[in-house]
Amino acid sequence: MSETQKLSLPVVTLALENEEFRKVLWTGDKTQLVLMAIPEGGEIGGEVHDGHDQLLYFVAGSGLAKIGDVESNIADGDVSIVPSGTFHNFRNTGSGMLKLFTTYSPPEHAPGTEHETKAEADADE
Repeated sequence: MSETQKLSLPVVTLALENEEFRKVLWTGDKTQLVLMAIPEGGEIGGEVHDGHDQLLYFVAGSGLAKIGDVESNIADGDVSIVPSGTFHNFRNTGSGMLKLFTTYSPPEHAPGTEHETKAEADADE
């Protein structure tokens, strides 16, 4: 899938329909919009983005966020803020997929990146 050139999107609907682990929707010079779907028992995986702030907006499911030393329950309607240089991980602790959209500032992934599964994403990094 190529990235969209549209500048207004039904992002919650797109996130709810998404079944891929990672799908980059749009990349600008300073920001990137990405859809994610985490299966039951799955996780994004612990990581640190140096030089990138990240906001994660949850639209379905529930899970556990670890940002720095703080753990919090998350569910649809929540947003998590990950400042640059902060360790973070998000696990799906509910039933069904944990679905979200996230922004990176500046962009983190190559434009048009798609990973059907976490294993595919890990292999690409």
